[in-house]
Amino acid sequence: MRAEDSAIAVILARAGSQGLPGKNHAPIAGRPCVSWTIDHTLAAQRVGRAGVSTDDDAVAAVAIEAGIEHWPREPSLATATARVDDAARAALRQADERTAVAEDAAVVLLYANVPVRPTGLIDRAVTLLIETGCDSVQSYASVGKFHPAWTSRVDDGGRVRPWEGERLFGGIYRRQDLEPAFVPDGGVLVVRRACLDATQGNPHPHAFLGDDHRGITTETGDVVDIDNALDLAVADQLLRQAAAGQAGL
Repeated sequence: MRAEDSAIAVILARAGSQGLPGKNHAPIAGRPCVSWTIDHTLAAQRVGRAGVSTDDDAVAAVAIEAGIEHWPREPSLATATARVDDAARAALRQADERTAVAEDAAVVLLYANVPVRPTGLIDRAVTLLIETGCDSVQSYASVGKFHPAWTSRVDDGGRVRPWEGERLFGGIYRRQDLEPAFVPDGGVLVVRRACLDATQGNPHPHAFLGDDHRGITTETGDVVDIDNALDLAVADQLLRQAAAGQAGL
């Protein structure tokens, strides 16, 4: 791999969480949650540098112990309304103080509250960005049975109306007839630094994705994004089962 093809990974891990406080350092399968994302980052062949952007001392300690960089996050960038792209830019500016990050570098954004990812996901995303020359790549999962065509409005009287159009469920009653639809699953997001820099101050929250945004897909259960206690329990069970399988138990 050429040096210019080596990405920098920014693991985002703010301390606050409305759904599950302290989730980024919560124990999952015997380890802090963020440890799993650090593992995924260190295992990625296309990542040459990595660090954690956080205002959480417990998370920072895990990052330092793992041997990756720690970029302290300002309180204003660690609120519930703070934007991911602003936090990423701040982390990159701190990274520049040690070793400058190239303008055309691939920046891998990873959420610390995603302890379950399929092997090779990060490398797939970086490879697509580099080979196509696109602005950004994100992982997407199938919506499954929660398809937007089957979304409805239910008023206070219990009356049901289509979310869009005139026909309930868009006139489609078999799931097999629905056009495939996908949603971001939180597994990985890769963006060119030039896009991040060029869109600073843009009021549109997704401007940093650029004009050419592409996706890679994952299978059901490949990615677990922890937002609540149930997600945490699912991730804990999956990782324990995986560990037992590797141990041959």
